[in-house]
Parts: sequence; C-alpha cells; structure tokens
Amino acid sequence: MGMSPAAERWTRDRVWALPEDGRRYELIDGELVVTPAPRGVHQVAVLSLGVRIAVGLPNTGLHVLHSPADISLGEEEVLQPDLFVYRTANGRHLVSWDDITALELVIEVSSPSTVRYDRQLKRRRYQRAGVPEYWIVDLDARLVERWRPEDARPEIVTSQLKWSPPGGVPLVIELPAFFAELWGDEEPR
Repeated sequence: MGMSPAAERWTRDRVWALPEDGRRYELIDGELVVTPAPRGVHQVAVLSLGVRIAVGLPNTGLHVLHSPADISLGEEEVLQPDLFVYRTANGRHLVSWDDITALELVIEVSSPSTVRYDRQLKRRRYQRAGVPEYWIVDLDARLVERWRPEDARPEIVTSQLKWSPPGGVPLVIELPAFFAELWGDEEPR
C-alpha cells in the first residue's frame, strides 16, 4: 500500500499566476477554491444590493465594491467576495487591494457551486477576521443568513433586512419585494 501524496501547497503568487479563464480562483485557509462564472440572476442580485448599499455610504469613508477582487485578511489567501463594504486609511477609494484597512460588510450570493464554501470556509474566515457582518443571500430559498463574529448559528432573515453602516444611513431591504423583483414575480411571496 503506497502513501498518499502530500497536499499541494498553494500561495497567493501561484493563484495570481493562474490563467484568466472565466473561473473564480480563491485561496482560503490553504485550500484552492475554483468556481465557474455565476448565473445571471446572481449578478443582478449583486448589482441591486450594491446600489442599495451605496446610497447610505456618502461621507462615511466607506465604499462598496464587487468582485473580482483580491482581498487578503492578513494571511496567505485570496478572497473574492461577491460584494463588500470596506474602509481605507485615508477614506478614499482604493488604488491597491492592500489599501483596505477594514471590511465592514461582506456579502456572498450563494449558488449550488459555492454554497459549501460560503457557509463553511469563507464564513469561518470572515468571523475569525472579525468582519462585523457577513451575509449569505440564498436566492432560491429567498432568505439571508446573517453572521457576526461571535455567532455559532446564523440569524435567518426572511422579511426585513436592516444594516446600519458606521456613520452612514441605515439600510432596510424588504426581502419579499427584493426577491420578487429579482425573479420577476408579480407579487412578493
């Protein structure tokens, strides 16, 4: 009986050297995660959430962006959150990914190919880094899992999602209407 080969060690430099082939490459806790391009409704959800969040951020020193991104939380990693609210040292938009000094909110819109990583690897990594809010938007179940650093279980939000950015305008999303708009329903479920 032969020995199994040692696990291959991935680094940020190796991930950055991979070809641009439409896939999303992430390095989380030493594990290379490769996912295909998301479906259209996923991208519409990311854009819609980003626009809603941006309204409450003027004059706060916070900014919202979506992937592709190369976020590192101080470890050998490459994270590609769907949407994130960040702060820089000078309050201006970033020039380099290293300009990010804090993440205030990270949002993943889950899909069948990413849900395991979103709920396990990524969630644990964002909690360990002390990201104040981590949301997993489940388009098919029409709900949001809200995680905070100390949570052992998520808060499941199905009606009204509220978030107050530091120094910004509180955000309220009526989830039934949000999901109805995404899916083209005539009336919210």
